[in-house]
Amino acid sequence: MASKIDVDALIGNITAELKARIEAGSEEPIMIGIHTGGLWVAERLHKMLGLKQALGALNISFYRDDFSRMGMHPQVSPSKLPFSVDDKHIILVDDVLYTGRTIRAALNEIFDYGRPASVILVALVERSGRELPIEASIVGKHISLGSHEHIKLNGPDVLSLSIIEAL
Repeated sequence: MASKIDVDALIGNITAELKARIEAGSEEPIMIGIHTGGLWVAERLHKMLGLKQALGALNISFYRDDFSRMGMHPQVSPSKLPFSVDDKHIILVDDVLYTGRTIRAALNEIFDYGRPASVILVALVERSGRELPIEASIVGKHISLGSHEHIKLNGPDVLSLSIIEAL
């Protein structure tokens, strides 16, 4: 992909859409970012929206359905949800929505903490190739890639997207 993707502009557009939804709601939602890239995006969104509740972080490593094939990453950090999710409106943020398996794992973990009132899924990028019927409510950019290509968010200080050819 020759064109450069402006990540800051995508985050700005997502912020505007979220702001409109938050203003239309009756209570301020809580935000949770999926480790690693989703958390980087969530940190920016959380700050731009000025949310009062602390930002939550999910590490879904133990919840993945491919855990037995991939094995354990040596630096797995625990999830941090410094609030109750019961009856709360949650904004769940990920960097790239591809097959839907990461989101399925994230929802499973959230429900282990309690039962939220609702979940809005935000993805910086949604790429072709869905395997599960999971769709983001707010997407920064839709991208079609070949089966031999992957998209990766680089960060955390400066966020950029890279298209990588799989070997």
